[in-house]
Amino acid sequence: MICEVIVDIAHSEVDKIFDYVCDLPVQAGARVVVPFGRSAATGFVVRVKETSDYPAEKLKKIYRAEEGTPAVNAECLALAGAIARRYRVPLALCLRLFIPPEMRTGKVTETYRTFVRFVQDVPVKNAPQQAACLAFLRENKEADAALLRKRFGVAVNALVQKGALAAERRRVLRDPYQTVAGEGVRHALTAAQKRAVQAVGATDRTVTLLHGVTGSGKTEVYLTLIAEALERGRTAIFLVPEISLTPQMLSQLRARFGTQAAILHSGLSAGERFDEWQRLREGDARIAIGARSAVFAPVENVGIIVLDEEHDGSYSSESAPRYNTFDIALMRAEHNGCKLVLGSATPSVETYKRALDGEFSLVKLPDRINARPLPDVHIVDMRREVRRGNPSPFSAALRERLAATLAEGQQAILFLNRRGYSQTVLCRDCGYTAKCEQCDVSLTYHSEENCLKCHYCGARYKMLEACPACGGRHIYYAGTGTQRVVGELKKLYPAARILRMDNDTTSGKEGHLRILRQFSERQADILVGTQMVAKGHDFPLVTLVGILDADMSLHFPDYRSNERTFQLVTQVAGRSGRGSEKGDVVLQTYDPDNAILRFAAAYDYEGFYRHEVNMRAATMFPPFALIVRVMVSAADDKAALEALRGVYEKLQAVYARNMEEFLFFNRMHAPIRRIQGKYRYQVLMRLVSKKLLGDIYGIAAGEKHKDALVWVEENPSNLS
Repeated sequence: MICEVIVDIAHSEVDKIFDYVCDLPVQAGARVVVPFGRSAATGFVVRVKETSDYPAEKLKKIYRAEEGTPAVNAECLALAGAIARRYRVPLALCLRLFIPPEMRTGKVTETYRTFVRFVQDVPVKNAPQQAACLAFLRENKEADAALLRKRFGVAVNALVQKGALAAERRRVLRDPYQTVAGEGVRHALTAAQKRAVQAVGATDRTVTLLHGVTGSGKTEVYLTLIAEALERGRTAIFLVPEISLTPQMLSQLRARFGTQAAILHSGLSAGERFDEWQRLREGDARIAIGARSAVFAPVENVGIIVLDEEHDGSYSSESAPRYNTFDIALMRAEHNGCKLVLGSATPSVETYKRALDGEFSLVKLPDRINARPLPDVHIVDMRREVRRGNPSPFSAALRERLAATLAEGQQAILFLNRRGYSQTVLCRDCGYTAKCEQCDVSLTYHSEENCLKCHYCGARYKMLEACPACGGRHIYYAGTGTQRVVGELKKLYPAARILRMDNDTTSGKEGHLRILRQFSERQADILVGTQMVAKGHDFPLVTLVGILDADMSLHFPDYRSNERTFQLVTQVAGRSGRGSEKGDVVLQTYDPDNAILRFAAAYDYEGFYRHEVNMRAATMFPPFALIVRVMVSAADDKAALEALRGVYEKLQAVYARNMEEFLFFNRMHAPIRRIQGKYRYQVLMRLVSKKLLGDIYGIAAGEKHKDALVWVEENPSNLS
């Protein structure tokens, strides 16, 4: 038997099929160890065949198989090939997406423990420990052997030898969220929800956009569709944009489906992720839930794929292969002949246009459950606050409403999409700004640790006591972050219990869950957070949301800035008034007449869409064009420029032959020229169609530079 093997080395020079002789019972998708060069390497079997085109005497023999069953199933094997062709990256790199990272390094294995169970009574005269141990197991049936020996010592072994107890070694699964019980009541579907479920099943289109306002019950629609898929003997994939949303969704899935749900995301420990992956691969779990990477879950016969908050930028991968989760989910849906449901209260402009054009099915949930009203949004002009001498991040209206909320025993969420204490630290004497040595960005001051941090590379620096440029000691903290907001709140409301939720407070797997649970259980009155508090969470006692700087994303130099502002404001406003009490939102801005903020305050998605799509059509930005950039990155500036020159010359030739396909073509340094010590340049293009994508990917893939990386991005979610 001959096995075609892709060696697990992500390099274009070895991105090819190698034939090996195999006398082991392996199948396509299996991981094997093979002789490669002067050493051994792990590879993936991509095909098994009877004969090879190469002479038998030149073929080497597979050493061994890494696992008993294929690590990558047939569908995922085909999908990996499609991804490799689509993004012009080595197949090995794509195959890695489908297995836990630690499997490749051998750092994670199945866990086994020994258990002892009661068999029968035996005489234990003059052996009080044996008698106590026997009595314990007679009542409890079985126990972990290690824990039992800690309590009863050698009596355990003695009883096993006498036949009173039996020891058995068993595999033990590591549960990533043992504290997350199945919580949530199964509600009868409303008439609108029933229509939504029926519409998804009735359409002949693969993709359905479920456009429902916040609190309209989209989750119950998802759960019903998943239940129907399981009843047909199929599996499901449920994707959410952020790790912070997975515990809440997992709780609802466990309430409905018990242990059928398995969770996959990068925040789990190596062992937990491996065991959850194993449960899905072996069919013990049939629902995969998680963030972006869960789209590669090893489930078979998929019956439904849900991509919640489809507009979120985190669904785009920023490391190779740079895929968009929607594209992968669509490939899987088409392969399995199942439905892909996109859900959002604020769909992306591109998605909504495709739905209106008939490419996707469109289903709407325009009202909240039980006809609960959407919260009133009060726009506050912060220019007036400044003129009145108010230097704090809170307007008078927000302070007044916060005081009333606390007095009424309700809860509040304050949203500010900037962590740390202050955005910038500068010298008032000479204007020096503290910047990262590895990135061309300002450092952020974090008061709790009294240090400066770079939010791009994570580097930490000592806080300045004097200006390194002029020696001056007039150090000024410009801009407000979540830490500073919490400090100001404690001064204003000393009795209030305050939680902060951002990247600094949610480290570890339980970080998000701990804070959300504390707030849900009324252990805090105010939750201050970044965008991770903006979507998906359901707190019935929250009657006030404060948006502290609605302008932050509005004037960012990105064609999506209007869209992202509308989405963030609408999503965070939707956290208020989800219980029996009506909610309020205080939106603070220095641009109160801005059309986008007015649309958001009125929950007018249709008005926003018409405004934005007309702007995009007039300026020829997506969805009326395609933005493509070829990025070049290197630790040495000259090496980066040399690589840029090479790729630009080849792209320029394509441009010269196809000028009618280009709306824009130029080379330049990236907006942030250096990140993590790497110089960054780009060739930025705007194309009228996807016709030349293959040529562009081919040119980038063909650039071989020892010291520089070259890659392609399509409609990048972050243009910095």
